[in-house]
Amino acid sequence: MVRAATGEKKTGRTRQTVESRRGQLIALGLAFFGTRAYDVVSIDDIAEAAGISKGLLYHYFPTKRDYYAAVLETAAEDLRLQTVIDPTLTSDVRLRTGLEAYLDFVKARGPAYVALMRGGIGSDPVIAVILDRVRGHFIDTILKDLPPHPRPRALRVLLRGWVGFVEETSLAWLESPPGTISRAQLVATASSVLVSLLGDMLT
Repeated sequence: MVRAATGEKKTGRTRQTVESRRGQLIALGLAFFGTRAYDVVSIDDIAEAAGISKGLLYHYFPTKRDYYAAVLETAAEDLRLQTVIDPTLTSDVRLRTGLEAYLDFVKARGPAYVALMRGGIGSDPVIAVILDRVRGHFIDTILKDLPPHPRPRALRVLLRGWVGFVEETSLAWLESPPGTISRAQLVATASSVLVSLLGDMLT
């Protein structure tokens, strides 16, 4: 009979590989951090849900903060990959298609999105870098379609505000009762706001 690995609870299941175990723990983290504030998420509860000891969880992620950062990195990468749009499409079609893909992620992966946008451990620099990287990716994607601007920093500030608008609107949409506002309405509004903002900035 094969003995359970150190830290593994004896459930009769085959021992998982490092990568599969990390994947399971990150998936659990997305669910936990997407529905509870960081401070109230218990590593003991996550370990119990995973069927392992707390010590083994800390073998994969040395601290709760490391674990949280890994969860957010996964959510951020998943969001980025889902919003990669065919570069041969026209800029207006790419904008609309990108927003649709963004909202599809929000709807299908609600806890992951909430964890990414609201998980919050204050002004932790590691977490701030993850969020800034996500926002910077979307800003850079928009800028690729625009001509050079004499005030590039001012333009980035305005685009950062628009990205924040999309984030908060998406969170409100996710948490609102069904039928409050449709995905199509959100896409149309967000597109209109961006076009208006760029029109004012580029004239």
